[in-house]
Amino acid sequence: MAGAQALIAFSEVARRQSFAAAARDMGQAPSTLAKAVARLEASLGVRLLHRTTRKVSLTDDGERLFARCQRVLSELQELQEEADGRRARPSGTLRLDLPIAFGRRKLLPVLAQLAERHPGLVLDIQLSDAYADLVQGGLDASVRVGELDDSSLVARRFAKQSMILCAAPSYLDRAGRPRRYEDLARHRFIVYRQHSSGRNRPLQFRVNGETRTLHPEHALRINDGEAMARAASLGLGLTQLPDYMVEDELASGALVELLPRLRPPDMPIHLLMPTQRLMPARVRVLADALTEAFAAAR
Repeated sequence: MAGAQALIAFSEVARRQSFAAAARDMGQAPSTLAKAVARLEASLGVRLLHRTTRKVSLTDDGERLFARCQRVLSELQELQEEADGRRARPSGTLRLDLPIAFGRRKLLPVLAQLAERHPGLVLDIQLSDAYADLVQGGLDASVRVGELDDSSLVARRFAKQSMILCAAPSYLDRAGRPRRYEDLARHRFIVYRQHSSGRNRPLQFRVNGETRTLHPEHALRINDGEAMARAASLGLGLTQLPDYMVEDELASGALVELLPRLRPPDMPIHLLMPTQRLMPARVRVLADALTEAFAAAR
């Protein structure tokens, strides 16, 4: 047993945490699987499994290989189905990494429709504003906001994000409404504290065709954008947030947009995938669904 078969043996043992259980499901002897995994470990030069008399567990190297195996074996299955003359129906587990606020507000409704349209799909979603490693994390795709610098990934732009400067009418009644960029110096701000560095995220504006960065004095800083929108609606100061995060407050009048002509350039939103050459059907229908849902927002 070698090559792809050895990877299959390892994956099944890892999934069930048992040589005996994997052997029963595969119709193999436990000793056959044990030898296959041992040869795989020897060929890679690493230990993949911790073995005890009761069960097995993955080492750190085993965790990384297992995540990669899931993607490779899934693509091999789809290739086999297409070779047999069948177009693979979207099925299996779709593993995604999404930005927290954009994921909750904008992506979950699209994913709910996708799951209803394709009952064979199982969604496995993690919400995080940190950039995830698709390969190491065993992910099918992730969504990222902003310019990209990782050329090893395939990116499909499907939406954009506008940054809105806004405040509550109650704050503007007390402090006055800024009419130009220079007026901002005398206002109180609610700023975002970045998770990774602990620093305040600067504000950006487009003034006379140039992008200006502002590091304002703050009355309040928060590490959650939705809490910033709530704080602004309570009249605690000006804030700059993505359009989708304040659209309800702007529509209701709880917040008012300020200096709309000075909005900074829009930021692109991409779906990132490790490869497009062997795109599984579950990823293909996701990419199509996002393109369709945000067609007017690109």
